[in-house]
Order: sequence, then C-alpha cells, then structure tokens
Amino acid sequence: MMKYLGIVGLLFSLLACEQKQVGDVPRPKGYNRIDLPAAQYAPLEAGHPYQFEVSKYAQVIPDTVTIGNKKEVFKAEPHWIYLYYPRWDAFIQITYKPLGGDKQKMKALINDAFALAYKHQAKAAGIHDYIMTTSDGRKAGLIELNGEVATSLQFFTTDSTKHFLRGAIYVKTATQNDSLAPVIRFLKQDALHLIQTLSWK
Repeated sequence: MMKYLGIVGLLFSLLACEQKQVGDVPRPKGYNRIDLPAAQYAPLEAGHPYQFEVSKYAQVIPDTVTIGNKKEVFKAEPHWIYLYYPRWDAFIQITYKPLGGDKQKMKALINDAFALAYKHQAKAAGIHDYIMTTSDGRKAGLIELNGEVATSLQFFTTDSTKHFLRGAIYVKTATQNDSLAPVIRFLKQDALHLIQTLSWK
C-alpha cells in the first residue's frame, strides 16, 4: 500500500511540473504606447508667398534634391519646405507653385495632386477625397489614404489666380500604421490647422 501511494505521489509531482505557470502563457501582440504632446503653434518664418501656423514640435527645413552618385544636394523649387517632426521621424512636405493667372496651369496642378495621391492605390485599403471649407470660406482638396501606405493625407489649396500649395504627410518609420495611428492623427490635426490658418502674400 505504501508503495502504491509513493507511485501516486510521484505521478502527481510529475504532472505538477508539466503545468505551465500563468507567466509562461504568451501574451497577445501589442503596440508601443505613444505619448503625444498638446498641440502648440507659431507663425511660419517670413520669406514665403504663403503664411500659416506651424507646430512648435516641427522644424521648418528646405526641401532638397539629391542628384547622381556624387550625392550633390540642391534645394528643390523655391518655397518648397518640410515641416519635420524629429520625435517621430515624420514630416509634412509643402510644395508651392505660382500660377500667374494661368487657369490651365491650375487645372493641371490639381490633376497632378490627384494623380500623385492615387499612385498609392495599390497599397491603400481605401482612398477618400473631399473638399474642405475653411472658417473664412476658402476651399481645400483633401485626399485621405487608409492602410499601410507611406502617406495618410494629401491636400491642396489655391486662390485660383496667383498661388497653388500642395501638402502631404509622410511617416518614415517601418512600424505598421495601426500602431502609428495616434501620430498620424496628430499630423492630420496639424495639416488641418495649417489649412485653416493659411493666407497668401
């Protein structure tokens, strides 16, 4: 009998060793927490044919172009800038074209804005474009892209005679857009604030 109890006790101890502890259970995949600061804005530096308020967390740097194997860096067109967010390695690219009263040029630039956005159609889960009316009655075209795309929002606005401005949000990190959703929302808020505060010179 004692021998039998000893064998049963040995079996129980072996079974106890086989059981996994709660801490050994794999946890579901999660995303890093991204803490966002409260939005703060300041006027863009002077010297451009446009003016708007830019985030205090962004650095305004000139858009540049690298040419050839020599890595020669040149400024892109005048008044093309990046609003660079070093915290997230993200930026809003701003491009500008003078119209000089040319309606055909304006139509071509609007078509280009849509063509550039719809180049991402293959990777986008969805693309939605709509017209935004600012608080002072100006119009801006917005193109929102969903899914694992490099740019989540592109926009353009014009006074239809002298000025045309286009912008696009880019997040350079390889992290999935689901985990970057708070950053993307923050950048979209800044882009909409830019449009609302935009004025021409």
